[in-house]
Amino acid sequence: MEGLQEDPGEAHGGLLLRKLMHFARVLRACGLPIGPGRVVAAVEALQAIDVARGEDFYWVLHSVFVNRIADRRLFDQAFHVFWREPGLLARISGLALPVFEVESAASPEKGSGLDHASAAERSRSPPEAAPGNSREGESEAAFTWSSREVLRQKDFEQMSAEESARAKAALAEMRLPLPLVSTRRLRTHPRGHRIDMRASLRATLRAGQTGIPLLRARRRTRPASLVIICDISGSMSRYSRMLLHFAHTLTTDRDRVCTFVFGTRLTNVTRHLRVRDVDAALEHLARDVRDWSGGTRIGYCLRDFNRIWSRRVLGWGSLVLLISDGLDRDTGQGLALEMQRLRKSCRWLIWLNPLLRYPGFEPRAQGMQAMLPFVHELRTVHNLDSLHALSAALSGLPAEGEETRWPMKVS
Repeated sequence: MEGLQEDPGEAHGGLLLRKLMHFARVLRACGLPIGPGRVVAAVEALQAIDVARGEDFYWVLHSVFVNRIADRRLFDQAFHVFWREPGLLARISGLALPVFEVESAASPEKGSGLDHASAAERSRSPPEAAPGNSREGESEAAFTWSSREVLRQKDFEQMSAEESARAKAALAEMRLPLPLVSTRRLRTHPRGHRIDMRASLRATLRAGQTGIPLLRARRRTRPASLVIICDISGSMSRYSRMLLHFAHTLTTDRDRVCTFVFGTRLTNVTRHLRVRDVDAALEHLARDVRDWSGGTRIGYCLRDFNRIWSRRVLGWGSLVLLISDGLDRDTGQGLALEMQRLRKSCRWLIWLNPLLRYPGFEPRAQGMQAMLPFVHELRTVHNLDSLHALSAALSGLPAEGEETRWPMKVS
């Protein structure tokens, strides 16, 4: 192939590495879930083969970058276009990706197609009105978003190590409002729906009257209990690590929060997340959870939850956050029955699925189709903005006594 016909010494140097990183960015823009870890794995895998052999080169990158059947054809097309006509795909990706390049002194003939595309895109934007048309003024006009806003909209899987650390710090400051539910205890209230005889008799004794002043009472309210059930399989690994930081924040911020993780088995990690230090909490969690980044058996794990833990942690008015992509190794076997039991045991069941970040996403997998009829709401959870949207949605949940059998929403 044309893209592989280069000097071996140069290929094993920085040129091939730069092309590989560019290829990974193109695949990510096309919708494949590729992060920095996949690129590092690809570099390590290429060191074990002869990159001059096109077939070996293709299948090594295929094994690293493709983990879903739906991505095979997309990878094949992108691979052949990129490595045979790199200028064409560079121009296409230059229009799709927000690339910001500093103008260099090199001649236009030596620049890549990506540089030409980004330069053409900048030339169509209105010029800056600063004196002298300085590059500093143009940069200020181009970057209209602050770093915090960019971080809030960036996918967890595409974050660098520095961005992940900043996102974890932002997660530590987030709070999740929960709807109020009634308890069995009463409190005196002038517009209560029932008469509080005990308080009325005490008021009579204090006043020394012959008549009994009738005092009214209503039930006390408190925030609903929260149960988090998080998928830690291989397809959810990067998202689950970030969301467990969010679960730690919720656990240390309020009481009546229980967290479970599952892959091929269900594990209660609530006591680990109650440790104040988040690093120590996740270290203990990683030591006890043995099915991290493995397969997924959603129906089997929900069956264990319903039979062992449901009566212990799901009281009246409980809110359940089910975090999973819905890709089940058992192809949805027994999943519909367990989802039905889970919905009947709680008051709100919200499914958080990071695959909803794709505009053309359709729940075609059997596991997804078995889960959809029994959730109150289906939402995406792939960046900080999606968590803020979840917090805003929970602020508008109906209070106890209002209608809660909503139609399923997708957002």
